[in-house]
Amino acid sequence: MTTDRRTFIIFTKHRRLQRLWQFFFTGWGLIMVAALVAGALFTHQLLWTPISAINMNDIVTNQFKMTNASFSGIDKDGNPFKLHAASARQEYDNQDNIFLDKVSGTITRNVDGKKETTKISARSGRYSIPNRTITLNGDVRVDSTTQDKILTDELVIKL
Repeated sequence: MTTDRRTFIIFTKHRRLQRLWQFFFTGWGLIMVAALVAGALFTHQLLWTPISAINMNDIVTNQFKMTNASFSGIDKDGNPFKLHAASARQEYDNQDNIFLDKVSGTITRNVDGKKETTKISARSGRYSIPNRTITLNGDVRVDSTTQDKILTDELVIKL
């Protein structure tokens, strides 16, 4: 019996196919394909449950949020000020305003050569970036070192 040289040549030409064939039928290939199919099915199933429960309006409203936010600077007269808020957020649709919760702060001024410190607190506030104004709302309290006190519902500070 003679060996067929033709089958030997075909076998050597397709060595890559032979390795691929061996990979799939030794079990590893089948496990990999099963894992890919199962992964696609599981991720598809898992993604639908949380996304349907997400409130997209809340995400858009509170897109940029900070906790324990501090803001300091100098007003137009050169007096330093410092504000602190328990939380601050900038809305996606309204990026000209920064909304503040539980606001407190100090303003230091020189009046007739004397240093005067004013402490301010409020439940909420809004900092308008283009107007450079801070509008404080809800139980606004202003206490000065000169014993001046102000209690109001709204206060607008122009920086």
